[in-house]
Amino acid sequence: MKTSLARLSLLTVFFFAFFTACKPKKMITQAAPVPVAAEPIRETPKPAPVPESDSDKDGVPDSKDNCPSKSGTSENNGCPEVATPAPTFNYKNILFEFNSAVLKTSSYSTLDEIAREMKKYPDMKFSLNGHSSAEGTETRNMTLSIDRATAVKSYLVSAGINGRNLEAKGFGEAEPLNTNNTEAARQQNRRVEIKKDI
Repeated sequence: MKTSLARLSLLTVFFFAFFTACKPKKMITQAAPVPVAAEPIRETPKPAPVPESDSDKDGVPDSKDNCPSKSGTSENNGCPEVATPAPTFNYKNILFEFNSAVLKTSSYSTLDEIAREMKKYPDMKFSLNGHSSAEGTETRNMTLSIDRATAVKSYLVSAGINGRNLEAKGFGEAEPLNTNNTEAARQQNRRVEIKKDI
């Protein structure tokens, strides 16, 4: 009986060991890694540009300002605008023949130049002052000087100048440019002067 019991015990141990060894083993599996949301790449902010110095506070930086100590405009590279003065229009060489209100042909080019300049100032008013030499009577010379101023006005109007901006006046022989002692001097006195009205 001892032998049977020993066999039984041995058999029990054997079964126990056998069944323990044959038990299905659990597979050890690793859990799939959980994706981690990547941090967005943040750009390093660029530093704000350092404003350039503008010594004269005209909006043009000193590096581009030709006149950094004087306030000016960007169109003039930071320098102040310089106003171009209007021409004086003091023309005295519009000449005429003796006892005539007909323009000398040498005066045409001068009048053409004057008309070009006047067109740049369409609102400007002008005096056309007629003069004569001392030959003849004062009455005749006054009439002649007015006729000469009127002839110049007609020429300028035909060149495109507004007639309302031109006033023809006669001064006769009262304001000579030169003496009336020689013919050359008298020719200079037979003239029309153009002056800008103030």
